[in-house]
Amino acid sequence: MLPAHFLTDTHPLRGEDAVAAIITVEDGRYLLQLRDDIPRIFYPGHWGCFGGALEPSDASIEAGLRREVAEETGIELAPGAATYFTETAFDLAFAGLGIVRRFYYEARLDEAQIARLKLGEGSRFAVLTAREALSLPLLVPYDGFALWLHANRGRIVARSTG
Repeated sequence: MLPAHFLTDTHPLRGEDAVAAIITVEDGRYLLQLRDDIPRIFYPGHWGCFGGALEPSDASIEAGLRREVAEETGIELAPGAATYFTETAFDLAFAGLGIVRRFYYEARLDEAQIARLKLGEGSRFAVLTAREALSLPLLVPYDGFALWLHANRGRIVARSTG
């Protein structure tokens, strides 16, 4: 069920470039976060990837990802431990913002790291199969698409010519 304020809240939302982690566990399951149910964020009370807005102080997109993962999970990813996977772009020109992008990086954690996870944001986390994650009733749509792409990455091929 959607949070009561999901379509009625009037807090301003800041559209800005963001980064998210598609975190897999050793057996291929995904680590997801249940976002806080607060009106000032996109998709409150929904399941999604760990991540958030890039900050001007971030030396790179990957550095922003490492900062966000550390803030939200207490887990410090080493430089190079996450690899670029894909990105989405949203045209927010209607709000005077232009193109806003969400970058997705892939990272793998082991069971010991998951056991030490200290949730810094969100109300809970879960480790789910792709089917379980994509079946969640409240899943951030763009994170759901990135997860679907990840789960189906072996099927996606270039168009043949001829």
